[in-house]
Amino acid sequence: MDNHHILLVTFPGQGHINPSLNFVKRLVTRGVRVTFATSLSAIQRMNKTTPTPQGLTLSPISDGYDNGFKAEEIEEVMTSLQIKGSRAVASLIHASRDEGRPITRVLYTTLIPWVAEVAHDLHIPSTLLWIQPAAILDIYYYYFNGYADVITKNSCDPFCPIELPGLPLLTSRDIPSFLLPTDSFKYALPAFKKHIEILDAQTNPQVLVNTFDALEFDTLRAIKKLNMIPIGPLVPSAFLDGKDPSDTSNEGDMFQKSTEYVEWLNSKPQSSVVYLSFGSISVFSKKQREEMAYGLLESQRPFLWVVRKTDQYGEKVEHEVSCMEELEKQGMIVPWCSQVEVLSHPSLGCFVTHCGWNSTLESLVSGVPMVAFPQWTDQGTNAKLITDVWKTGVRVTINEEGIAEREEFKRCIDMAMGDEEKGKEMRGNAKKWKELAREAVKEGGSSDMNLKAFVSEIGN
Repeated sequence: MDNHHILLVTFPGQGHINPSLNFVKRLVTRGVRVTFATSLSAIQRMNKTTPTPQGLTLSPISDGYDNGFKAEEIEEVMTSLQIKGSRAVASLIHASRDEGRPITRVLYTTLIPWVAEVAHDLHIPSTLLWIQPAAILDIYYYYFNGYADVITKNSCDPFCPIELPGLPLLTSRDIPSFLLPTDSFKYALPAFKKHIEILDAQTNPQVLVNTFDALEFDTLRAIKKLNMIPIGPLVPSAFLDGKDPSDTSNEGDMFQKSTEYVEWLNSKPQSSVVYLSFGSISVFSKKQREEMAYGLLESQRPFLWVVRKTDQYGEKVEHEVSCMEELEKQGMIVPWCSQVEVLSHPSLGCFVTHCGWNSTLESLVSGVPMVAFPQWTDQGTNAKLITDVWKTGVRVTINEEGIAEREEFKRCIDMAMGDEEKGKEMRGNAKKWKELAREAVKEGGSSDMNLKAFVSEIGN
């Protein structure tokens, strides 16, 4: 593989960078040379104390927002990233060729389909690395291929059934939020449309998907036009196959690392702790924070709650609640933790999550049942899969004001951690998927064999 050189370009969000880096690490251990490109601001957030694996080169792209950006600037950032990023990727490809190590395959992730167009113009094959579940790609594909009315016609009714071939029965609360008429993020849908157009223009489009065969057997095969290849779950090796015990995290070093929360977890009984974390984007109203806090108090269970002091754009996040003193007596509130480390700890009882795909996979790999509280994008679909297909969690119900009340949080936590039949079923299923995830990536497993086949293919 010494003669082959992959360029992987990813959107600069942490939820995109983590699985991309995990994939890159698997490639370089198989002798593939990889250049990893993303925005300069994202490269600067990455952990500088962790040495870059041999065979991997980090290549920052200036997107015009080198010091980061604010949430309200996202549409301008997307435009600037495409314009400046297209030039940067083309220049990188030309420079690699001139240096005698030409790019032989380009990989790109969700939201940046323009990378495939740059590769096509330079006559280099490209492959989409889909970092969300296969079910999400199916839904977008159907939306842009004749099913838009089926998906959106009853969007005001959160319980009206939506039937799509090869997928579980859905409702509007289960489809990606970008497809709803109420969605205000205008940058996303054109990007997904372009993804589908690029795939449709290919004769046998391959898509590498961050999932594993047993988890999404039917949805991986729902679209006959697409050859979806599961190569996941893309989580750090130390918490999955154990091949590289030093591979524990891709998080940046913007937070002070601490062992205090680990010591606190060590002091708690097995399967007793409620873990709450909602990613780097979700910001809750004061009313919702209060309801969650009182729900935790009423559960009377120890908890570890990640409350970031700033969002992913560096803006300060309001997080105070009126019962903070009582909360801190019952549990622990931290601004950061190594999520896979926490989820794999024996004291963990359940995970209250926004259902981002990385968090969902990390929970499945760790065998931890979930309390699903989805917010936007793919999270509603993931929550549907968690609760009704894989049956490893319970979904929080919101009231007419869009608030999940304290009694509802307590009910869901009690169900996930209790001894009733439903709780036992969730925990049993969580253990089952944990084992199946490990089987997929071990030597000879489905994802391992798929990755070997891909590496072999790019070597021909």
